[in-house]
Amino acid sequence: MVEMTIDSIRVSLMNYQRVVILKEKMARRYLPIWIGPAEADAIAVKLQGVTVPRPLTHDLLSSVIDSLGATIDSIIVSDLKSDTFYAKIILTVDGEQIEIDSRPSDALALAVRADAPIYADEAVLDKAGILLDEETGKPVIEETEDIEAREGKVSEEEMKKLSAFYDFINTLDLDDFDKRKS
Repeated sequence: MVEMTIDSIRVSLMNYQRVVILKEKMARRYLPIWIGPAEADAIAVKLQGVTVPRPLTHDLLSSVIDSLGATIDSIIVSDLKSDTFYAKIILTVDGEQIEIDSRPSDALALAVRADAPIYADEAVLDKAGILLDEETGKPVIEETEDIEAREGKVSEEEMKKLSAFYDFINTLDLDDFDKRKS
């Protein structure tokens, strides 16, 4: 497992679809995950410290988990199959750990509320992780040897499917990539 942080939430200028960009805590690899607008807002509201007059769905779920005496230990982006990411919410209930299947967007919205660590399975990062050029914010195309080495782990069909992620990242407005809102 690789510890990640939420780097940013971006909107494609082409189709207004949202993507949450996770970054390896101790490296330069990024993991873009498409998410819905409601989940993007739920994550952004908490990250930006915005107060809402009534609890959002993820606030409610966090409150229910807490009221039942459970704690959110971590979330894991655990798999990527057929262009769909999978996640797990790791809870401690009565001293026992349990795993709850989740969409990554919902798990991330809970993680920011519980200040829980975020992890990604190394296999997910091998399939969908990207390096971004620090100056342009655009994906770095890997060296030929790296692609050949990777093809041993990921089928050519999967590589073609994942090209949509690269195309999507290239449509994002990344002018303020390193800027954080306070």
